[in-house]
Amino acid sequence: MAPAETASAAEPAASAASTQVATSTSGAAGAPAAAASDAEAMDADDDDDTDTAAKSAPAVLPPYDPLQPEAKVNLDNSAARSDLWHRVRDGFAIPDLDNAEVKVWEQWYSSRPDYVGRMTARGSKYLFHITQEVERRHMPTELALLPFTESAFNPQAMSVAKASGMWQFVSATGKDFDLKQNIFRDDRRDVLSSTRAALDYLQRLHDMFGDWRLALAAYNCGQGTVQRAIARNLKAGLPTDYESLSLPVETRQYVPKLQAVKNIVMHPDAYGLTLPPVGNHPYFLSVPIERDIDVDTAAKLANVPIDEFRMLNPQLDKPVILAAGTPQVLLPYDNADDFVRAVKSHQGALATWTAYVVGKTMRPADAAKAVGMSEAELREVNHIPARMLVKSGSTLLVPRSAQHIADVSVAVADSAAMALAPDLPPTRRVNMRIAKGGETVAAVAKRWHVSPTEVATWNHVKPTAKFAAGSTAVLFLPRSTSLARAPAHPAPTKAVANAPAGKAVVAKAPAAKTRVAQTPNARSGAHVAVSKAPRRTVVAHKAAGTPAKPVSKTKVAQP
Repeated sequence: MAPAETASAAEPAASAASTQVATSTSGAAGAPAAAASDAEAMDADDDDDTDTAAKSAPAVLPPYDPLQPEAKVNLDNSAARSDLWHRVRDGFAIPDLDNAEVKVWEQWYSSRPDYVGRMTARGSKYLFHITQEVERRHMPTELALLPFTESAFNPQAMSVAKASGMWQFVSATGKDFDLKQNIFRDDRRDVLSSTRAALDYLQRLHDMFGDWRLALAAYNCGQGTVQRAIARNLKAGLPTDYESLSLPVETRQYVPKLQAVKNIVMHPDAYGLTLPPVGNHPYFLSVPIERDIDVDTAAKLANVPIDEFRMLNPQLDKPVILAAGTPQVLLPYDNADDFVRAVKSHQGALATWTAYVVGKTMRPADAAKAVGMSEAELREVNHIPARMLVKSGSTLLVPRSAQHIADVSVAVADSAAMALAPDLPPTRRVNMRIAKGGETVAAVAKRWHVSPTEVATWNHVKPTAKFAAGSTAVLFLPRSTSLARAPAHPAPTKAVANAPAGKAVVAKAPAAKTRVAQTPNARSGAHVAVSKAPRRTVVAHKAAGTPAKPVSKTKVAQP
């Protein structure tokens, strides 16, 4: 899918005491209506009452079909076991495309039977839900095959353009369609949410263009690209159908690729392929979650391998499921009731992790000490690189403690984020006047023992750029750096004019010095005026006493 996205100076580290743990006793929203439990009226701030609430509140409600929550689920309905492929074929409605590109993709898929087998096996988990949603919206069932071409039905797929999920949403477009993205979950990978968003988007594009091929093209390259292509053809008096438009190469292949998949689904034998049977019933059911629960615990209670659990719930980014942000989990058709019964009889805590909101910028070591875990574990579970500070307001995943056993609040579950800043020594801003002749970014960086990239960033230039003579270069240097005398250039040599042949007298030009003024408060960004230092003349004499050509030297005025 086409895309519809600087760090500030480091803040001082703070004491780990300025922190808070986000908690809530509110139940999850979005599940089918259920009777309120007595625990909802209890005071969340009272530890004893919280313990009672945690024990009495139901962790789950009965499973249901997410598209028909009011319908009773019959897990033993043998009539629902018929093949779904027939249903998909019956709903095809987009006119067929027959061109050379379609043949190329037919050959590509038919020559890779193992790949097609893996792809369809993955797709069998989600195809019923997508087909049912497509039919409910009266859309052509070819759209149910689109994840085959977008992601090979891999809900955890990530493209080089950072598009994510089986429907391949980039971050900005995902946000446009209410797909939440935070440190606990990424709804671009959520099976239910991403399917809803993708079909909403495709329906909008079809309403805009009135043609499913153009809608698919716009889904791939963006509606603006398709609109501009149509405008060009209208201006030139040319047709404006999909095949007549000048579109990006990938988009020119996009519809033919889907057509090839459609042809294979319609007649797999003609391509030497076999499609695995797919039951015409939900592969998964949705089970409402009322309490926070660890991912491993949920998979164990459902008797589902952890890999399959994550394939059905790929939006989960952390080892805990927050009921306030993820009000249901998807479980295989035959495991949903087992999970409900197992949770009811489970003894002990369901969740061993919680959220920790950092009150002030601090080092990971300080945060780890405050919550009673090792720095290495804190860094690993929260993906914190070395030499970074955790900024104020960030949310960290930490083990639960006896003092903090309530569930994470809705506010934190929905908007949790983590911001990092480089853990650098305190710096100050200095302005350096560039001497006559100019100087490259790399040369300035070398003199002050910083990287060219840093100098370029500070001055909004490229690392390969050159500062003009008389211009000012901005530097941010550690406060420990001595600015009494600027680092010296290598001393060049210069032949003295009028020396006899073979007896040239050479005067070394002393290293150029530059006066550097410093700002009292580097964070203020106040301008620092830098003036040229006084100059004096050094004269080298030949042996005969004739004065040589003067050589200039810059005298450094001490700040």
